[in-house]
Amino acid sequence: MIRGFHLADWFTMANAFCGMGAVLIAMAYLSGENPNGLLWGAALVPVAFAFDVLDGRIARWRQTQSALGRELDSLADVISFGVAPAALGFAAGLNGMWDAAVLVYFVACGVSRLARYNITAEALAADASGKVKYFEGTPIPSSVILVGIVALAAWRGHTGADIYGGAWRLGPAVLHPLALLYALSGSLMISKTLRIPKL
Repeated sequence: MIRGFHLADWFTMANAFCGMGAVLIAMAYLSGENPNGLLWGAALVPVAFAFDVLDGRIARWRQTQSALGRELDSLADVISFGVAPAALGFAAGLNGMWDAAVLVYFVACGVSRLARYNITAEALAADASGKVKYFEGTPIPSSVILVGIVALAAWRGHTGADIYGGAWRLGPAVLHPLALLYALSGSLMISKTLRIPKL
């Protein structure tokens, strides 16, 4: 299978490697093995974003777009811009029961948004180039903003019990208001009314 990869597919795999690296670093941070783990993990997500941008440009430049490449891209994006931001948020202190529910919702929205994009991409493409002119809902890489907020919190020492926004007790569990940004991001991803031009 690897022999069938195009150059763009290797950039897509680099995106996935960065995302998985961020998840593993977040886990190391939680285990106490890497005190700067949140910052290192957060730094990998913008690197994944750079690879995500490059893989599309290279595929169009070399005219090597394929169904395999599109599926690889979506799977890599789920890891780097869905699972990794959720793992970093959890490691930073969004670890109450309600927080966990919000983080699961966020990842599920990302998965749903990518699946919808894959089945509608051809219909949304306006010309023979196959390039989509706009996104329905925010693209999943917009979660880089959430990672930036988590990185800022980590850099300023606002993690764990000191996480931005504090904590609310709702019934039997805790919700950190910062988690609501993940809920907002997920909801914007699955919006069908929000149309964003693709650059």
